[in-house]
Amino acid sequence: MGWENPPAVRRQQILRATRTVAVVGASPNPARASNFVATYLLASTSYDVYFVNPNASEILGQPVYKTLADLPVVPDLVDVFRRKEDLPGVLDEVLALGEGVRTFWLQFGLWDEDVARRAEAAGLEVVMDRCLKVEHARFHGGLHLAGFNTGVISSRRRAG
Repeated sequence: MGWENPPAVRRQQILRATRTVAVVGASPNPARASNFVATYLLASTSYDVYFVNPNASEILGQPVYKTLADLPVVPDLVDVFRRKEDLPGVLDEVLALGEGVRTFWLQFGLWDEDVARRAEAAGLEVVMDRCLKVEHARFHGGLHLAGFNTGVISSRRRAG
């Protein structure tokens, strides 16, 4: 049997215990998924959010760091927006930080069982092919099909 993500209840526990998030591969381009997720994390969570991208200096008014090693803190959770072939190198950067990182989170479309097993062997929890924004919103009552919080919670059908 292949590798499996932690169940929903465990993912919820991970998100509740998280205080700091590093978004690796964050983009200043508002059309990119990482920018949309970054916008949500800054506006809708209490996380301290740090952006990592060697080709940007500022995203959403926040400083951007060239590598994980350049961050002023060791994040609880590393959220990865990179190509699949970059994942082993990103994990190497995470492991080089030493203790502190608890979760290695790979965004939609990213799945590498070898990387997941290596991360787990080093003591990290791993979530793959899941969006941090979607999961957070799902567990905090803010998920809408359009991907944002409508501010309306109802089980009633609209009239008309």
